[in-house]
Amino acid sequence: MTDTPRSIVRRTPWPDTVSRAVGTPLQPSVVYASESPDQLDAQYEGGQGYTYAREGHPNATVLAQKIDGLEGATAGIITGSGMAAISAGLIGALKAGDHVVAADQLYGRSLRLLTQDLPRLGIVADFADPTDIKAFSAAIRPQTRLILIEVVSNPTLRVADLEGIARVAKERGILLMVDNTFTTPRGLRPFEYGADIVVHSVTKILAGHSDVTLGYIAARDETLREAIRQAVVTWGMTPSPFDCWLAERGLYSFELRYDRAEQNAAALADHLASLSGVKQVLYPTHPDHPDHNRAGILLNGRGGHMVSFELHGGRAAANALTRAAPNIAFAPTLGDIGTTLSHPASSSHRALSEGERANLGISEGFFRISVGIEDIDLLKEEFEAAIKAAENV
Repeated sequence: MTDTPRSIVRRTPWPDTVSRAVGTPLQPSVVYASESPDQLDAQYEGGQGYTYAREGHPNATVLAQKIDGLEGATAGIITGSGMAAISAGLIGALKAGDHVVAADQLYGRSLRLLTQDLPRLGIVADFADPTDIKAFSAAIRPQTRLILIEVVSNPTLRVADLEGIARVAKERGILLMVDNTFTTPRGLRPFEYGADIVVHSVTKILAGHSDVTLGYIAARDETLREAIRQAVVTWGMTPSPFDCWLAERGLYSFELRYDRAEQNAAALADHLASLSGVKQVLYPTHPDHPDHNRAGILLNGRGGHMVSFELHGGRAAANALTRAAPNIAFAPTLGDIGTTLSHPASSSHRALSEGERANLGISEGFFRISVGIEDIDLLKEEFEAAIKAAENV
């Protein structure tokens, strides 16, 4: 019996090669070795190299740089989820006593963060209609430090008066933070309109395959950017190298996927509007959308890949619809390469009371569709059959 070589526990250096990998290598290492304390000091003080994965790793850097290019940003940061990105932005920018004005139509967890979690840290928020600049301006206080909006709201697809809100924020010295997950940089780049902070749930259409959980945040100001980075590191909002690697691979097809999904969404919205079982359809380019004119200007005539609609019936009709569409994933997500269907009353906005949901236009018959890249005729057939089943309840 031979002894195990003593060197077996020593790390093997990465092979040198005159060629380079076409695909990005996956680097799962948690820690990185330096040659001396002086070098480690230089790394921390100069921000060069990697030390510990919670503070950054190569796969996160590569992914951030790619999204930076899409958003026209500098030194964006990848986080463990979209909510981590939003949380890091708020924690990094705000302190006890600060006030936030937020859009009254936001993702459900964003609403919870602002109404239940941040108040425990001494940060309070008021909510206003982002499509009404007068109402939004009236909500601002002397203590208001930050405004948070989604360009296109989740799930009712209202289009914020981004230009008006950005103008007011600049005039009053208030930070503007924009969640650009729905719109994506393919539809709009918020920094070009005066945003100070831009966030994404990379989990969604940027990665596009429902197999990663990641977020992204970028800030215009370097000091603010560093404060956000410190929040990410301290609060442990670390992204997985494997998820970053998968998301980067997904990004290569992002523009192709987005354009095809958007084309499908416009056609599906038209079809849904023609069906007798549908009470209303919400899609930004539709003439009957309440923000149609603003959407045409702000989004350059692009409607995006999201469609919302409401059935005439309530929960019974909603149950019948999902059961009659087994090949359309009924799941609380969006941005997958395939079409998914979400019911806000039982998922993203379930924490709100029935009255609060009604004020937002979310009934038991309200659905949000994240349209994928399938054959459009197949999608029309499947939704038509499902809606007919809901009518018969």
